[in-house]
Amino acid sequence: MEKIQELVSKGKILLEDGKFDDALGFFEQALLLNQDDPDLWNYKGITLRSLGRYEEAMDCFNKSLKIDPRDRHSS
Repeated sequence: MEKIQELVSKGKILLEDGKFDDALGFFEQALLLNQDDPDLWNYKGITLRSLGRYEEAMDCFNKSLKIDPRDRHSS
């Protein structure tokens, strides 16, 4: 769990700095460790949307909603 949190923290910093490709790598690494976390799918979706990869982003948001249909952040 701690490893995932480190990856997400680094990814969020890179996302905020506009380093979307780098951020995506960290979120993808975190997802390799836990594919059942809707927040990870949201972060990946936000990053892909920032890169203009809208269909892939929508897939991520849909995966997040499938895991947790009550997740308002995915909509």
